[in-house]
Amino acid sequence: MRAARAQGADRMSHDARKALLELFTETRDRTESLSVRLSAEDQQLQSMPDASPTKWHRAHTTWFFETFVLEPAGVDVVDARYGALFNSYYEAKGPRHARPKRGLLSRPSAAEVGEYRRLVDARTKKLLAEARTDDLERMRPVVELGIAHEEQHQELILTDILHAFSESPLRPSFLGGADKTGRASGRPEPMRFVGFEGGLHAIGASGTESFAFDNEGPRHKEWVEPFELGDRLVTVGELKAFIREGGYDTASLWLSEGFELIRTQGIKAPLYATLEDGQLQTFTLAGPRIAADDEPATHLSYYEADAIARFLGARLPTETEWEIAASNDPVGGTFLDDMTLRPAPVQATSASAEPVERSALHAPPSPRARQLFGDAWEWTRSSYEPYAGYRAPPGALGEYNGKFMVNQRVLRGGSCLTPRRHIRASYRNFWPAPTRFQMTGLRLAREAPR
Repeated sequence: MRAARAQGADRMSHDARKALLELFTETRDRTESLSVRLSAEDQQLQSMPDASPTKWHRAHTTWFFETFVLEPAGVDVVDARYGALFNSYYEAKGPRHARPKRGLLSRPSAAEVGEYRRLVDARTKKLLAEARTDDLERMRPVVELGIAHEEQHQELILTDILHAFSESPLRPSFLGGADKTGRASGRPEPMRFVGFEGGLHAIGASGTESFAFDNEGPRHKEWVEPFELGDRLVTVGELKAFIREGGYDTASLWLSEGFELIRTQGIKAPLYATLEDGQLQTFTLAGPRIAADDEPATHLSYYEADAIARFLGARLPTETEWEIAASNDPVGGTFLDDMTLRPAPVQATSASAEPVERSALHAPPSPRARQLFGDAWEWTRSSYEPYAGYRAPPGALGEYNGKFMVNQRVLRGGSCLTPRRHIRASYRNFWPAPTRFQMTGLRLAREAPR
């Protein structure tokens, strides 16, 4: 009996080790398959302080595995100088290059960063393959965190290069060969509202997930009044009505801070978009195109989302309301994984095909709330704060989430640029209210009729 149990444990360990190695390899390969579409010059671009060069994303995610997985296991670093270059915000790991100046790091080159990734990948795979079972179990949570961390940076690679390309007069396409004409513009379905019961509801990571960030817990209960959510995201057609009817000039729709921002910056439409002759012209990863009326409105700041919700006679949901609605739904919607594949451009030296941006479209009518996952990140009216009982993990990894819990708003659900496995009902994204360069949209909420 003891021998059978030992063999079962060994088998479980073998399967877990294999799955972890496969997930690590798949995640690292996806990052490279995105960056291979870019020239070395493209990978150097940093168009604003909030964005980072593609080359830096590739190096930083590699530094993460080297620093938090390999070094504690006694594996030598590839280059001791890289720590200061590619540390993002971990004070416990020493000084680092200023974030707004990452675009000035011409060395190491994109090719040298590729070699850095190759070496760290090989060393990490060797460590995971050969580690004793108990050592592997100790490393597993950090490796899983590193994988989730890299998935976040895959989305950032796309949003950051989109912003960089939008600054070019040539209006380049990240996705070579993609159809830039868009599709025929359909009329948005009427907005339906789905009711949810009030009361005491449990939210947050339950501990049964294969992975969750520390900021998703602890699971706890919160009281909500009965509420309703729109059954789809707010669309381009509704955004166009907001613009046409003077929404950007109507102070009563705006939070004071938001109205001051759009007035001083001359904002009259979402980022990358202009309304011309009744059509919303927008810039995407596939280059310029006309947005369809029935696709989700995106690249909205929290202020814009809040004002549009008021214009439509509603409000933004709280993150608790959103999670209540999403807690029993499968993770559906449009994600990075679902995008059409086309050949990579001629400058590519590896990887033959990559995702092409697809318009995030809503599903057929349903009595349930739809688009809760994928398509576009959904702003909530909730401030990003710790849940009751939250404690940041010890050590440098405790800096991952906890120290950012101030002056930011929570977003939920993921977007068409997010890896599918990265999202779950308890996932909490967060950005400052003025953020517009992410794939951000909105869903309406309101109090239930009494």
